[in-house]
Amino acid sequence: MRYLSQRYTMPYKECSALLTDIGTEELAHLEMICAIVYQLTKDLTPEEIKASGFDKYYVDHTLALWPQAAGGIPFNACEFQSKGDVITDLTENMAAEQKARTTYDNILRLVKDPEVCDPIRFLRAREIVHFQRFGEALGIVQERLNPKNFYAYNPAFDKRSLQ
Repeated sequence: MRYLSQRYTMPYKECSALLTDIGTEELAHLEMICAIVYQLTKDLTPEEIKASGFDKYYVDHTLALWPQAAGGIPFNACEFQSKGDVITDLTENMAAEQKARTTYDNILRLVKDPEVCDPIRFLRAREIVHFQRFGEALGIVQERLNPKNFYAYNPAFDKRSLQ
């Protein structure tokens, strides 16, 4: 969602298009993760739920999908991380992609089931590509900034600085 919300304040069309493309793909990533979690949990017995530590989640959500971090923090608007400053947003996006890659690395260290690992490897590879694309977008933005005033203005807001 962060990428889709950031595209509105991105002053450069090619970077806005990138945010749209990656944002749309990230929604598909969420769908893939939800499908994996659902397939892993749909047939759990109450005993398996208790033994796995899934019982607190189960009490609140049964087996419905409720997006949250591994530590139990539910998805919220903080996930959008849209500042309206293109350098800040693109840097945040690069960090988010690296954090996602690290999460996938950690999952692959813990899980050995190929039906889980194969899609996780695919998602990990996409995070690497997204990181690279956001780096390229940051380069596009930096090329258009006044090199003497590199961090002194926000091109999405301070339009006069673009002239």
